[in-house]
Amino acid sequence: MSEYERSRTIAAPPEAVFDRAGDLDGLDEWLPQDLHVRPGELPAVTVHEDATGQDARALLRTDRDQLRMEWGTRDDGSYAGWLQVADSGDAESEVTIHLSFFDESHAPPGDAVDRALDDSLERLAGQVDRRG
Repeated sequence: MSEYERSRTIAAPPEAVFDRAGDLDGLDEWLPQDLHVRPGELPAVTVHEDATGQDARALLRTDRDQLRMEWGTRDDGSYAGWLQVADSGDAESEVTIHLSFFDESHAPPGDAVDRALDDSLERLAGQVDRRG
């Protein structure tokens, strides 16, 4: 099993950050650029990966009261993750993304995962900034 976690402070209230992160129509704006989420009958979603051209059946749950999103593969249980937004005070938020790859043979290289997490958090911060 491989696990990865990254955090970033975003200068916005936690509810605003979570609302942007959890906006199903805007997930492509901050997720890794080669992943695209198509909502189905929630919590069911389909995730398309450009690099492989494959679709994966997944689940995506959001809990606004807890400012938390959780996701994972539906069929093989090979992948799961979560995003948590916490209040850092002074209208700032701490956003943490955690990924778990349960099947080592399908886990991407660690440095690629770290870069993707950092880039995703950067894009999420940019999306929050643009929405004001």
